[in-house]
Amino acid sequence: MIKKRIFFDPEIKKEGLSKIKKAFERMQYERESGLAGYYDLPVNQSETISAIEDFISTNEYLSHNLIKDLVVIGIGGSSLGTRAIDTLLMFSHNRNIVNIHFLENLDPLYLINSIKKIDLSKAFIVVISKSGTTIETISITKYIFSLLQDPIKGLDLKNKIAVITDRDSPLDRLSKERDWKVFYIPTNVGGRFSVLSPVGLLPLAILGYDIKALLNGAAAMREEFMQNGVELLLFKKAYYYYKHRKKINMNILFSYSSMFEAFNKWYIQLWGESLGKKRKENERVGLTPVGLIGSVDQHSFLQLIVEGPKDKSVTFLKLKNFELPITVPHLSLPYLETTDFVNGRRFQTIINSQCDSTMEAVIEAGVPVDLIEINELNEESAGYLIYYFELLTSAVGAMLQINTYDQPGVEKGKILLKNRLSK
Repeated sequence: MIKKRIFFDPEIKKEGLSKIKKAFERMQYERESGLAGYYDLPVNQSETISAIEDFISTNEYLSHNLIKDLVVIGIGGSSLGTRAIDTLLMFSHNRNIVNIHFLENLDPLYLINSIKKIDLSKAFIVVISKSGTTIETISITKYIFSLLQDPIKGLDLKNKIAVITDRDSPLDRLSKERDWKVFYIPTNVGGRFSVLSPVGLLPLAILGYDIKALLNGAAAMREEFMQNGVELLLFKKAYYYYKHRKKINMNILFSYSSMFEAFNKWYIQLWGESLGKKRKENERVGLTPVGLIGSVDQHSFLQLIVEGPKDKSVTFLKLKNFELPITVPHLSLPYLETTDFVNGRRFQTIINSQCDSTMEAVIEAGVPVDLIEINELNEESAGYLIYYFELLTSAVGAMLQINTYDQPGVEKGKILLKNRLSK
């Protein structure tokens, strides 16, 4: 399903093996103690799946396909993972609902123009906030509700809204008072690790994706980790990132398909918010994440990778089968004959050859490179890929001996915002 290869020497000596073993033990502790609940999401959600299936099958609007637009109101981990998976799969699946809208940013121009595209009378709304008080999410929800006060556009919110939040959060209490359907995020699952919880499962199921297959793919990666955690390729990567963190402090995800653009953004949040921390003795650590799309960014960022400072590692993400056998026509245009060498070639052959050639050039430049090769995009491979990067993040965090799951730097900004706007 997915192959992983590294093209650099991880240089694992005796002290490195000890470090890897301790990191693996740390991850086992995080899972077994319940510190990080995402580890078991692929295998402990039968009740959640049943609840989601029952809700969809008994909701008069969802069960009869009366919904035209799915509106997801959430930000960061409450939306990025769902958007990533939907973007990966949308071209190879027939979705139940044609339009999905992610309302995230308080930018008024973005908000107004996004809402213009929504038929509120035929919309289903999913509000997602773990704390139940996320300023962006609640502010946008209030604005949507104000629009629904118009009797012409009015709708029965009880049957056209679902809320995903922490148990007993302010949003949970409001939902119970209004008799809205509520799904709960496990307390020990942080937002950026939550896509395999109801946060992602509910909207993806409404869209018609096979969420059981999604979890099965993640479970396959989980089993691989449980059986071979110390020797697993991601641990060699994690140790390399740890050992060379002061010199090679940027990790680039170079994804060769435009369908990975949202996935890149999800990875950037996961990597940046989890690993950018103050370590013991106030050492600042973290690998800066960069998301690139091939072949587009061969014409922008690649020059910096190949001939710029050697402070970067690159992970290439390659899709072998695009399932669309379109070819470059056998057409020779005057003055453009030098481009005829690709005539008759499949577009997927060309883009994958670009990936291989670019990767070879980067390796020859002495830049650390690894490759993740996906046979085809489906729910199983999407789940596997999501869980792989979550594990890799935890592994690097364990190596660095930081709390991978908090975000104190973000919280400071929230406090300052509240103080500023409360004056």
